[in-house]
Amino acid sequence: MKRFERQTSLKEIGIEGQKKLHNANVLIVGIGGLGSPISLYLAAAGVGKIGIVDADIVSESNLQRQILYNDSHIGKKKVCVAKEQLEYVYPNIKIEIYNTLFTKENALEIAKGYDIIIDGCDNNETRYLMDSVSKELKIPYVYGAISEFKGQVSVFNYKGGISYSDIYPKSENIDSNTEIGVIGALPGIVGSIQAMEAIKIITSTGEVLQNKLLTIDALTMDFTIFEV
Repeated sequence: MKRFERQTSLKEIGIEGQKKLHNANVLIVGIGGLGSPISLYLAAAGVGKIGIVDADIVSESNLQRQILYNDSHIGKKKVCVAKEQLEYVYPNIKIEIYNTLFTKENALEIAKGYDIIIDGCDNNETRYLMDSVSKELKIPYVYGAISEFKGQVSVFNYKGGISYSDIYPKSENIDSNTEIGVIGALPGIVGSIQAMEAIKIITSTGEVLQNKLLTIDALTMDFTIFEV
């Protein structure tokens, strides 16, 4: 398919890798600053099904960093706008939307049937829940977090690797960006890396950030990978 020829021409992807992307089912929890680039790049890559969980509506303050949305979307449900926007990017994609919070009561039911769960949220409690669901369903959890000018990415519960709670016990919560400022381009950087990790997992390509934590300082452009 001409749409994907720049990917299929890569020996690491090829036709077989593209088929794996087409057959993949990816769940994104949160479709804001991180979820926007994650979903856009996965849709553009040809991922066959993307599930989106978010209970929020688009507000004007979102537009500085949440690149799925524009002024005409203010006041509309994020999941509905995201579905429409992603179908523009790749008309053959299947988008499943969940206009709800990701909670202990519904998380397992929502996540069943997905191959990967990706962190697009902005709070630690949801991350612990994603981590728990990921472990129970034996699917990898692609973690991302942003605050001010700093970001983090890792892959948890992948092929026996460590979990989020292993490196961030509940007594040692890191800040979320719910009440802290964030530069608009940062979620683009972090979300793009999360999308790349998901593509690598799906296509069995390259070295995944398993048992590693990538930290980013956008002010200095310092990217550091820690073995954890």
